[in-house]
Amino acid sequence: MLYAIGVDLGGTKTAAGVVSGDGEVLFSETVPTLNRDGGGAILDATAALVSGLIARAAAAGTAVEHVGVGSAGVIDASRGVVVSATDAIRGWAGTELAAGLASRLGLPPSAVHAVNDVHAHALGEAWTGAAAGTASSLLVAFGTGVGGSFVLQGRPVLGHRHVGGHVGHFASPYAFDGGTPLPCVCGGSGHVEAIASGPAVRDAYVRFGGPAAAPDARAVFAFAANGDPWAVRAVGVGAAAAGQAVGGLANILDPEVVVVSGGLADAGGPWWRPMELALRSELLPSLADLPVLPAALGNAAAMVGAASLVLAAAPTPQRNRL
Repeated sequence: MLYAIGVDLGGTKTAAGVVSGDGEVLFSETVPTLNRDGGGAILDATAALVSGLIARAAAAGTAVEHVGVGSAGVIDASRGVVVSATDAIRGWAGTELAAGLASRLGLPPSAVHAVNDVHAHALGEAWTGAAAGTASSLLVAFGTGVGGSFVLQGRPVLGHRHVGGHVGHFASPYAFDGGTPLPCVCGGSGHVEAIASGPAVRDAYVRFGGPAAAPDARAVFAFAANGDPWAVRAVGVGAAAAGQAVGGLANILDPEVVVVSGGLADAGGPWWRPMELALRSELLPSLADLPVLPAALGNAAAMVGAASLVLAAAPTPQRNRL
């Protein structure tokens, strides 16, 4: 059986695991991402993490010679290069991720592949998770940001300029304060992410009248569970905005299944119920029976999906037009 290392490289932590050809994570390790030290330092730390896992696998009698990476940022998957990134990882843009990691590991360039982390997440769910066995799936993740991926015949649609899946950055009628569109982290305004992400839920809570001391969305959900009216409203509006956005995307893409992921989805019924109600209210009649499922793989999804880039069980993604 073929084995690979799957790497989930995020803004705060980097997780990597040895993944088998049937999608099982044999063992994994996590280290902090050196998100203020530049691309070279991040590659050094990631190579050290991967090297340790390769050695651990070898000690167990398993040879691992391929690495797949799901990384934060806009990734040119055909070259394994970070096209652009936010300040969450300073100095990441322009990093030759695949080639830099391969050289540090002593592997041929063809042995390392990279893709955006949300695409990796979707690949994992499509391979062995909630969307396993489907021909097409739409995954949308609601957490610190809003991202997504449309997987078609085992390959994520990456877009001509590598930005396919940035589903948080189109207009939402919920993303307004009075008549003024809410600012979005991308520099635009009135976008889905400006009302449906975790930080947006916290901001809405304050905007609706809650105390500014609320630290984050998790606290707002706790307040809502205790009946705080501002928190209940903030969670409900964010969930409705999320559902309407996903429903609209489903109308455009007609996936076999929708998978909803991220920290907000993990909050359960208080968020999921209004989200799904808004989603189904948005659907065209022919999509009325569309399955809408929570993600199944948890924190392992991106590792599994990244490993699938280089495992025979799943094809390597190619640049497609969205």
